[in-house]
Amino acid sequence: MAHPKSRISKQRKRKRRTHQKAAMPQIATCQTTGEKHLYHRAYQDEDGNTLYRGKILIKSDQDAE
Repeated sequence: MAHPKSRISKQRKRKRRTHQKAAMPQIATCQTTGEKHLYHRAYQDEDGNTLYRGKILIKSDQDAE
């Protein structure tokens, strides 16, 4: 089994990892509502409904009030 010859310090490890940054998040536009949202995330429209992939997951209770 491979193992390091000497321990790598926290500082050295963190210096190496400074270049591993997250890219800008991709933003999608819903085809049914036109809302902008992150990919693979549920989002809410202006009526308060929760949507995912253009379909209503949770309907808003504003109609009952």
